[in-house]
Order: sequence, then structure tokens, then C-alpha cells
Amino acid sequence: MIEIVPAIDVIEGRCVRLTKGDYAEKKVYDASPVDMVMQYADCGVRRIHMVDLDGAKASRPVNLRTLEMCALKSGLEIEWGGGIADADALKSIFDAGATQAIVGSVAALKPELFREWLLRFGAGKMLLGSDVKDGVVAVKGWQEQTALTISEQIGWFLPDGLKYVICTDISRDGMLQGPSFDLYSRLQAEFPQVVFTVSGGISKMDDIVRLNELGLPKVIVGKAIYEKRISLEEIRKWSLSE
Repeated sequence: MIEIVPAIDVIEGRCVRLTKGDYAEKKVYDASPVDMVMQYADCGVRRIHMVDLDGAKASRPVNLRTLEMCALKSGLEIEWGGGIADADALKSIFDAGATQAIVGSVAALKPELFREWLLRFGAGKMLLGSDVKDGVVAVKGWQEQTALTISEQIGWFLPDGLKYVICTDISRDGMLQGPSFDLYSRLQAEFPQVVFTVSGGISKMDDIVRLNELGLPKVIVGKAIYEKRISLEEIRKWSLSE
């Protein structure tokens, strides 16, 4: 059964959601990241997806204190991304409690460095964050596009043991219009050895049910929870039935 991974995006220590990755289209929510993580822990989820949006802009982790508090209080696995540009940044997020690092811009722009991290830290600790916009990979907090397709990018790292990929369709992110089912089905069929996480567009539980029927292993849910289109009780029932 597909695993639901709740998302928390952080700016200045607060929960926010963007629309299509646009920082100008920011919505701030009342709940603190720590409060949200504890609510998710009570729902029986195993991991949280957290993105340091300040870090993505600054090219260095910024909200490490938030990460530390969330990890310490919840005991959940936390996949953390945003601003991971060098080995020191990687060490800092792992020291603060992250169990997996989400690496996007470095993997696209400095593939030899990401390859080194895969080998040094192990494939189990590294998540390739491939954010797709208009068919190609976007970087630097989704502010710039490359000429690289996600299939090309995954192909680069398979020989080095790449196992985990989060693919975000930026055109769907925060739109609550449903995910790109065809995109994820194609990727899973093309790379059956990769554990894909669906990200972007989840609007209701029916989307998750369909992704589960398609055989996708993980899905990130963010705005649909904040906007109360998916309830914590629905997440609890799903998580406890896995």
C-alpha cells in the first residue's frame, strides 16, 4: 500500500505552502512545524517531508533549529531538503536529526558531487529531488530550468546505486488539481528498481487511491491537508491499514 508522507515547507520557522514553487504566492499557516509533526505522529505516519525554503534561496540550511525540534519531539523519520550545497550542509542536517537528505540542485548541476555523496553516505540516506517544469528539471528553489529530463537524470545515477527519487511536477504543485498520473506511471515502469515518491497536485483521497492502484510506493501530501481537503482522520485510517 502506498505510504502517505505529509509535507511541511518552512520559511522563518513557520509552515507555508507555495503555488507552483512561486515564493510570491506564499500562504502562511497558523500551526507551527513542531505542532504539525506531532499531529502527524499521532496519525501513525512513519516519515515527514520537510523543505527549508529559506535554505533553498540561501543555498545553505537555515531552519536547522526547526528540524532539530521536530526530530527530537516526534521521533519520526524526516526527509529534509533545501540549501544542501556541500558536505558540511549534509552533515549539519543529519546532525540536526534528518534521516534522509533531499538533493536537487546539486544533483542536476554538479552530478559528480551527488555521485560522491551516494557512495559516501549510502543510497539509503540520499533522495534525488527531481523537480520537473515543462518537461525538464528545475533547480535553485524552482527558480531556474535546466535542459535535463528526469529520465536522463535518473539514468546518470543508477550505476551508483540510486534508489530513492522524489519527483515533483511543479505545474501541479499547490494547485489541488490532481497529480500527473501518466508521468509517475511512466517513470515507475521505466525504472522499476527505483522507489518513487509522487509530489504535487494531490487534492483528495481519491488521488491517493488511484496512485496506489497504479503501484506507486509513496506520495507527499501538503496543501490538501492544510486546506482540509484530506483530513487527519483519513491519514490515520490509511496509515494504520498499511
